[in-house]
Amino acid sequence: MAGLKRSSNVVVVAAALLVAVLALMTAAVSGQGDTCSAALGRLNVCAAFVVPGAASTTPSADCCAALQGVDHDCFCNTLRVASRIPAQCNLAPLSCPAS
Repeated sequence: MAGLKRSSNVVVVAAALLVAVLALMTAAVSGQGDTCSAALGRLNVCAAFVVPGAASTTPSADCCAALQGVDHDCFCNTLRVASRIPAQCNLAPLSCPAS
């Protein structure tokens, strides 16, 4: 029972973090123009796929279409900004093992 509750808490925290990161990324790249911010905002349809423990292991057609609609420079700049957030918050850099 404790393991199930812990897993649920991890999923809730991961979902909240995903939403927060998407919001921060959208705000951080707003200097690139409204089209980048709008395209990133449409990626919210992908949240159900990227949250750990998600029921679906395959992104929806809506998610794929939203991702296709994001300009390469917008997406790359957003990832660069997101990767700097932990350091700006005085946190250790994220290290994600390959899976």
